[in-house]
Parts: sequence; C-alpha cells; structure tokens
Amino acid sequence: MIRGVSRRTILLGASGLLTSGIIVANWPRIANPDGGSPLLRFGDGLGRRALRLALGNRPLVPEYRLDQVTAFPVDGGFGSPWADDDRSFETMIANRFRDWQLTVEGLVAKPTRFTLDEIRAMPSRTQVTMHCCDMGWSAIGQWTGVPLRWLLEFVGIQPKARYIVFHCLDRFRGQLHYGSIDVLDALHPQTILAHSMNGQPLPRGHGAPLRLRVELQLGYKNSKHIDRISVVESLAGIGLGQGGSFEDAGSLWYGGW
Repeated sequence: MIRGVSRRTILLGASGLLTSGIIVANWPRIANPDGGSPLLRFGDGLGRRALRLALGNRPLVPEYRLDQVTAFPVDGGFGSPWADDDRSFETMIANRFRDWQLTVEGLVAKPTRFTLDEIRAMPSRTQVTMHCCDMGWSAIGQWTGVPLRWLLEFVGIQPKARYIVFHCLDRFRGQLHYGSIDVLDALHPQTILAHSMNGQPLPRGHGAPLRLRVELQLGYKNSKHIDRISVVESLAGIGLGQGGSFEDAGSLWYGGW
C-alpha cells in the first residue's frame, strides 16, 4: 500500500482521469462546434465536484485594511449599457427603499419578507475584500451585511435544498437578471447580503438596495439589486436552466477559485 496518499487525492486523480477519458473518446464532438457544448459542460461539472470534494472546508479569503480600499468601477446594474430603464426602481431610489422588501421563499420552513431596516438590524459582518472581475480588473472594497448563512438558518432551510437563486431588479438582454450559488458557498462565513459599502448605504451603481458578496467566486456571481431569494433543489425550469442570466448566455455556472 502506498503511504501518504489520501483518499481525497485518489478521488481527485480518478476524477481527472475520468474527465480525460471522456474528452479523448468524444474528441470529434468537441471539435465540432455544434456538438461540444454539452460535453464541455459535463466536464466542467465533474471538475467542480472534484474541487468541492477537495475544498469542502475552505478557509477565509484574504481581508485587507481600510487604508487599502481602492476606487471601485461600476460594472453592470442600473445605469449600465445593458440595463433597461425601470420607473419602479426610480421610485424606490427616491423613497430610499422604504417600500421595498426582500422575499425569501422555496425550501424553507418560514417563507418571509424583510424590509431594508429589518435587514440592517440583523447580525452583520464587515469585511474588506478584493473583487475580481472576469473582464480582467480588480478592486478592494469594504462590505457590511447579514451573513447569508444566518438568514437561511433564520427562515429554516430544508435539508434537500441545493441551490440559492437570487432574483434581481435589473435586466440583462431585456429579462430580469438572476443568479445562483450552491448551498456550500451560501454557508461560507464570508458570503453576505451586503447593504453597505465603505461605511455608507450601498450605492445604486454597486447594487442597491442589497447585493450578494460571495468572496470565493468571480465578480459576475455577485448578484446586484436583489429583490427575491428562492431556495431550490434544482435549477431546471429557472431561466434556461443554467443557473443565471450570464450562464444562460454562455458563462460557466461555477465561477470560483
């Protein structure tokens, strides 16, 4: 028996060999633009499962000092080239979201609606972290919000829940934007629903009234302008079934490290 080789290492190796075998056996389909996408997504799923197995007890990402906060570009959301003008959102901005409520529904014991004041009164976490955009830029910001784990435990997440879906107020290609993460990322200590940025209420361009901060994933997974959260067992039947607006358009569902 080979000593010093863990079960996790063996499983990761087996997953890699399996993925390689699938690619070799199906190379004609991969080379064909009309046939490769489903197979590549299947391979991505295998890789993601192997990564989850290896990194199930992931440490916190690095956090920074306040004097390291940088200028933070506005990328996406209301006011961007891909967002539609929405008069109801303008009304919410004008009354400082007093009439807005976050809906939490799906596989929870207590479907609930929360006002912004109620969310701000919940236990909070403040973290100074680096946002890494898949377009090639990065920035450091301070975020304050309720840990998503605390909120899910408060409403009673059910054991069969696998994904958390975020429905948003902004639009992508004419449709209301949505995104999702799995329960493992949702329960990570640094995954928060941020209501403040750099010590101030969350600005419009950065996702007001509420945005996701999932620090172990790239920027496009950090949904802005969140209006409703659905806890589900499957992503099938939501949008095109790929887990998010960007994913429906071709991005991978897992945008993590």
